[in-house]
Amino acid sequence: MTRTETGSDARAARRKLPIGIQTFRTIREEGYYYVDKTAYVEQLADEGAHYFLSRPRRFGKSLLVDTIKELFEGSEPLFRGLAVHNRWDWSTPRPVLRFDFGGGSYGEPGLVRKEAAARLGALEREFAVTAHDDIAPARFRHLLQTLHERTGQRVVVLIDEYDKPILDALGTPEIARANRDFLQGLYSTIKSADAHVKFTLLTGVSKFSKVSLFSGLNNLKDITLDPRYSAICGYTEEDLDTVFAPELPGLNRSEIRRWYNGYGWLGDEKVYNPFDMLLLFDTRRFKAWWFETGTPTFLIDTLMEQGVGSLALEDMLGTDALLSTFDVGDIAPEALLFQTGYLTIHEEEDLGGRTRYRLGYPNREVRQSLNESLLHRLADNPSDTRRQGDRLYERLRDNDFDGLEALLRAFFAGIPYQWHTRNDIADYEGYYASVFYALFASAGLDMTVEDSTSRGRVDLTVRLDGSVYLFEFKVVGAAPPGSSPGSSASQGAAMAQLRERGYADKHRSAGRPIHLIAVEFSKETRNLTAFEAAPA
Repeated sequence: MTRTETGSDARAARRKLPIGIQTFRTIREEGYYYVDKTAYVEQLADEGAHYFLSRPRRFGKSLLVDTIKELFEGSEPLFRGLAVHNRWDWSTPRPVLRFDFGGGSYGEPGLVRKEAAARLGALEREFAVTAHDDIAPARFRHLLQTLHERTGQRVVVLIDEYDKPILDALGTPEIARANRDFLQGLYSTIKSADAHVKFTLLTGVSKFSKVSLFSGLNNLKDITLDPRYSAICGYTEEDLDTVFAPELPGLNRSEIRRWYNGYGWLGDEKVYNPFDMLLLFDTRRFKAWWFETGTPTFLIDTLMEQGVGSLALEDMLGTDALLSTFDVGDIAPEALLFQTGYLTIHEEEDLGGRTRYRLGYPNREVRQSLNESLLHRLADNPSDTRRQGDRLYERLRDNDFDGLEALLRAFFAGIPYQWHTRNDIADYEGYYASVFYALFASAGLDMTVEDSTSRGRVDLTVRLDGSVYLFEFKVVGAAPPGSSPGSSASQGAAMAQLRERGYADKHRSAGRPIHLIAVEFSKETRNLTAFEAAPA
């Protein structure tokens, strides 16, 4: 459906989609959609503190920073009709120093110093301040003091993408550490010059540990997991129903939720990634828009090095400390996955005064795309991965179990021998389970891992076109002496378990067709040794 096929009333109410636009003034003056976040900004400003906010890339952080800049500078006409307008004192504009490290590339030695010097120079020219030192922290401190004395107003400091100079260099630890140490000195100026600073916000993707980057800036208030600000970036269901109502006709709302909703930071509701929604409204197509704008090579490398398989990502546990374990050379996979947006918080648990978070995929886009990337590494067959996923979907949809078995055998046979021995998924069962799960997840199937029943957990439940498929798989040892190739002493154990434990019983009340599928892998042949499918 094109953008002009929703009726004359909807057409008249439509605005321009702010794809890639992070400038508040442009959005307000040129008639783009805008989701009003100014009530959050007012709440932050009332407290007048120093803040830190972590959100994944392309989640609206830069637009938030620019909105705050215009608000403190007193650009009153831009805020007419917004929540903050009638509650803000427009008579006292404040000087704003904004640093944005999002546009540079910092993988080479010394680039972050040059970039910081350039940005300080631009601010000095903007405010007609003469620098008296070549050292970046000293220039920064001089700017703060001069602007405070000149205007009589304490300064607002906004630092967008504060961590990018470090993230860009993670593959070269010595450069990453040098960048981190330089930024630590620069950012520490905010605390040492606190008498001249009214308000501070640092935004980024990652939260580096307090003992490294933030050791000199320990007065920051981290609002990343503050429920009051969970929707400060991203779109809520209400935003879609109100702001973007003209864009919704012709799109399946349940599919929108399944594909793009699901990000949570302890608030009452989940949010959508803005980049995904704008591209969906523009193209009217469901695709992995956000995922495809980034290459998670470092993430995949880290998961492989630490032996984290795709199955583990369905249900990971993390604590406050673990989700903050992020530093050069010491990155907990839970922190990396959560902070970069590939996992989100599904549940918060209190264990004797200690908080524990249950993490999982936010939505179909991330689950399907990340598993496709993992499968490339696990199977070393990237050119055929997507085609295999499409074929798998078709075989299961058509209940073509012979074709499904042939596809799986061909897929595992295509994995080079060295990948069985060099992958860091430690045990055979973990390796096969990860490859098997990643293949199914990359096909975009609706799945539940370790689906609980009254008599145990079935390895994998798949729902497709009204049918339910229950998978149990096992890894068996070498065949007994004298047995035929591929046979095993435990062959048939997977199907026996499916039947004996009555895993299908919980699904019978729905009246859907139920299929039991037993898959057994052989350590000896490094492939399927048994495959059996039967109605429940």
